[in-house]
Amino acid sequence: MCQTRGMRNTLTMLLLCAAGFAQQPGTLDPAKDPAKIAEKEKEEKAERDSGVIKSFVNVVIAPTTVLDKHGYYVNGLQPQDFQLYDNNKLQHIQADVHDQPLSLVVAVQKSSNLNEILPKIQRIGSMLKDVIAGEDGETAVLAFDHRVVHVQEFTNDTGQITETMKKLIPGSSQHAVDDATMEGIRMLKHRDPQRRRVLLLIAEKRDKGSQLHVRDVLEEAEFDNVVIYSLDISSIMAGLTSTGMPPPPPSIPAAAQHMPANGDATPTTVDQNYYMGNYIPAFVDIFKGVKSMFVEDPVIVFTRFTGGKEYPFISEKSLEKAIEGVSQELHSQYLLSYTPNNPGEGGFHEIRVTVNRPQLEIRTRPGYWVAARPEQ
Repeated sequence: MCQTRGMRNTLTMLLLCAAGFAQQPGTLDPAKDPAKIAEKEKEEKAERDSGVIKSFVNVVIAPTTVLDKHGYYVNGLQPQDFQLYDNNKLQHIQADVHDQPLSLVVAVQKSSNLNEILPKIQRIGSMLKDVIAGEDGETAVLAFDHRVVHVQEFTNDTGQITETMKKLIPGSSQHAVDDATMEGIRMLKHRDPQRRRVLLLIAEKRDKGSQLHVRDVLEEAEFDNVVIYSLDISSIMAGLTSTGMPPPPPSIPAAAQHMPANGDATPTTVDQNYYMGNYIPAFVDIFKGVKSMFVEDPVIVFTRFTGGKEYPFISEKSLEKAIEGVSQELHSQYLLSYTPNNPGEGGFHEIRVTVNRPQLEIRTRPGYWVAARPEQ
């Protein structure tokens, strides 16, 4: 009996000692161990580089713009007016959020070749907050040349955004568009999931000096449901002495164009198919090809395949008009969300949206990439 009591006392002392050691300050939580974190990040990077995605987007958001035959936005549609297909499989639309508050990141190129253009950009600070983000929105600003710098964290103070934009000055000769886009996406992924995540690039279309590749950036944007718009500086540079040329006509006759099921070859559907649909093979190649695959104009990829749009501008007045165009589209869009009923299908998932009304033009993100069947 005494021996048993002694063993119990000894065991109690050992447990107390163990608890004391566990509570000593300076004992590192394994979850916060820098070495463990670095190891985990290395493993995740290796998985991305191998093309195998273990996680899967449970909810896909398809920002959808509807225009009438005159080019005006169509408002007032209800979820039951839409049909959404993922790889030609009809999906159940879970939500149609029309006025969700915005989290906006503005990424501004400030390279040395923009001495004459940057002053125009500096004067639009108040419009970024008031016109695009709106009363309930929040805005952050990145500036980049060969580096990406946080010049303004998220705020709903118009004055702060205005002053931040005024302080931008030209930097080095490079403009790391891909790196800046990725940083903007990373900032947005940590915002309230109930907010819309929008990235506005004010930059040249071509990248010069990024460490990352288009595939890295596009993959991150897809999984975080970030929509990317651009105010296109390259269009300014090309249009300083001219009004610019319209896009060339399709080299493939209209009758030979691939049309969606039960679709008619109208001028609108041909235009959508040619200028949007023919980018799908390039999109697939970005994911199937080597990670370092060169993409000449990454901004085209970012905007088209996240459901955004490019807006060219030349003068300060056309810049203001472009901002109003971004705002009109964002605040007229329908956010159709769904959980895919075909998650096991690898490869490219094409998204197609139709409306139960005639003669309407519909634009949404063309799809997303699933590299492999998600682990159970």
